[in-house]
Amino acid sequence: MAKKAAPKERSGKSTRGRKDPPRTAERSSWRTILAANAETIALIGVVAGGLLAVGLANGDAANPSLLRQVLGVGAWPAVIILLGASLALLSRPLAERLGWGHLLREQRLGEGAVGLGLVLLSVLGLVHLATAQGDALEWALQGQGGGLVGWAVGTLPATLLSSLVATLVLLILLGLGLWVAVRSVAVVSLDRDRAVADLTEFARRLLPTEEEMPAPAARERPPPARGGKPAQARGSNPPSEAAVADAEPSMAAAQPPAKPARARRKAPAKLRPRPDYLPSLELLFGEGSGQVPEADLAYKTQVIEETLASFSVPVRVVDINIGPAVTQFGVEPGYTERRAPDGRLIRRRVRVSRIKSLADDLALALEAPTLRIEAPVPGKGYVGIEVPNSAAQQVPLRAVLESPEYAAVNAPLAFALGRDVSGEPVAANLAAMPHLLIAGATGSGKSVCIHGIVSSLLFSNGPDRLRLLLVDPKRVELSIYNGVPHLLAPVVTEVDQVVGGLTWLLMQMDERYRAFARVGARHLEDFNRKVGHKRRPAEWRDLAPYPYMVLVVDELADLMVAAPEAVEHHLCRLAQMARATGIHLVVATQRPSVDVVTGLIKANFPARIAFAVTSQTDSRVILDTPGADKLLGRGDMLFMRPDSSKLARVQGCFVSEKEVGRLVSFWKEAMPAEALAPDAPRYPWTGLMAQLEDQDDLYDRALDLVQKEERVSTSWLQRRLRVGYHKAAELIARMEADGYIGPDEGAGRGREVLLAGEGDEEEDLWQ
Repeated sequence: MAKKAAPKERSGKSTRGRKDPPRTAERSSWRTILAANAETIALIGVVAGGLLAVGLANGDAANPSLLRQVLGVGAWPAVIILLGASLALLSRPLAERLGWGHLLREQRLGEGAVGLGLVLLSVLGLVHLATAQGDALEWALQGQGGGLVGWAVGTLPATLLSSLVATLVLLILLGLGLWVAVRSVAVVSLDRDRAVADLTEFARRLLPTEEEMPAPAARERPPPARGGKPAQARGSNPPSEAAVADAEPSMAAAQPPAKPARARRKAPAKLRPRPDYLPSLELLFGEGSGQVPEADLAYKTQVIEETLASFSVPVRVVDINIGPAVTQFGVEPGYTERRAPDGRLIRRRVRVSRIKSLADDLALALEAPTLRIEAPVPGKGYVGIEVPNSAAQQVPLRAVLESPEYAAVNAPLAFALGRDVSGEPVAANLAAMPHLLIAGATGSGKSVCIHGIVSSLLFSNGPDRLRLLLVDPKRVELSIYNGVPHLLAPVVTEVDQVVGGLTWLLMQMDERYRAFARVGARHLEDFNRKVGHKRRPAEWRDLAPYPYMVLVVDELADLMVAAPEAVEHHLCRLAQMARATGIHLVVATQRPSVDVVTGLIKANFPARIAFAVTSQTDSRVILDTPGADKLLGRGDMLFMRPDSSKLARVQGCFVSEKEVGRLVSFWKEAMPAEALAPDAPRYPWTGLMAQLEDQDDLYDRALDLVQKEERVSTSWLQRRLRVGYHKAAELIARMEADGYIGPDEGAGRGREVLLAGEGDEEEDLWQ
């Protein structure tokens, strides 16, 4: 009767101009109603089972109870099945907390009940066929055999057909029931390897800690609405029934999504054997335990769906990815319905832009400080709503260094970055970037990120394969690495030494390119392979493999203030040409303004990391798009890969000062650095700076001589300055590049001087 009443009600609605929704949606709504009232149904089942058990216990053979007459020997098994299924439904909250919720879903319990019912039905028929004495019907009314059910499914078919056919049918029915019951238990998919671990954690999971306890009545409390009113009182016009049918109803939102809402954690990978001279990962701290309560996830799921539905934006949460600092809720847009002028019902999918425009309303409903919407998620068919966790978890450096993702990079300059919104480790290769720009506000996590990158490189490379040049104008961040054998020079803290260091790196780059040309190599790996070969030609005996060089600048703003033109020119030239020679740059700044992060620098740094900033303008300067202003700080970053314009949200690795101190102490003890002589230069470019200053003085003298002449030549400048021909030719070429003299006119006529002398300028002024 109930099935007939539903179409009648829908036909009444269709007379008002509505079309019946699809049958799949109708079935889904019935499942939703049953799931929402599962506890009520379970309580009714427990009460009914108790009353039936009492009636069976009080009955006797002379006066059997009605249930005994109906089921015979199957009366007690039927009561036990009813009580077991009802108690299983009531114990679902405890099973969810223990991680066994997937074994007690309503669908599984229903399949199990159907399977056991088929088994009971077939067994009753077989028992009645085997034990009936005299009149089979009278035997059933006495409560014997299979009762009336056994007589109906066993004796009655045997009378109409034959005992053999009835027995075969009942045996087939018995096998079908056993198969359904076994499938509902999911014995095949049971993870036997984790059974021991689950049993050991039973005591800890059974009694949750104070942090894991959900707020009182969190599941029954409606989501907060604007103005502090309940969700049911939001607005005077509720969403249309079609919108509510397309979006999951609020009762279904309390259930976990189809995909398990758990952070996917992979076990530490079995690392390749590390050389003995490399430091052990035991120097780092391991990863602590912690997870987001599922009650909190269910509540946030309900808030998201109901809040968007109140704005006539039907959605459904189809996936939940739990990260260290944020949880990403995968929201699938639903459909809205409207009536066309000709009477047709038009269903249209909700636009992604409408979901993005409601970010502030969602943040208010979720009581979140900030909220970021990724629309759409790359490779997925839904919109990602990233909600901050109530308690952010730190990502230890060791956890990422031991991950399969880091091992898969398999490169000398691989470094650990952190974990993404799904909790998966993120690692990158500096050689493939090939340079990295890091920017963010003060205290957002830039220095910790730099420590993580440098520590990752020191854990994987010896000084024969990697050399570092560290620039720290703040004097307190990178000075801890002094004494490490990987350093090309002590940590540079004086701003006036930075230009010399960059010039020295440019000279090293040019020297490597000349060596590459000798052996016919195109990049560093090719050169080292050819030079390191045992059967290399004799003319290459003076060449040796080159190590990688990494320049790390902790604060670019101070350098741009001191010498903006020289620093920008040297950085851009290194970024443009140094990749093939194995020289890579990591530059960080806490002032992401256009005068520090210029367009020329951004063009040569395709890989960028943006930490939390104070405005959208700063985010656009770093990433050319907003988003960094929505970050949480303390390691929360947006990572722009060089091969993709999509931004990846990552919680950066945390490495403490104590861990860095252990690593530095290991390298100092393994390869102690030789003490510098009192008269030895502190930096390898000290003499280079003096030479550059002498060249500038010689160039100034040449300009003073040239401006007094009308025409000059290389041999004339050589005689006046008393230098070699090559030095004079270099000065002439430099003056031509600066626009002081013209090109060589040939035939011994020399070059025209374009720079007028002081006396000529005074005459021109009088004229």
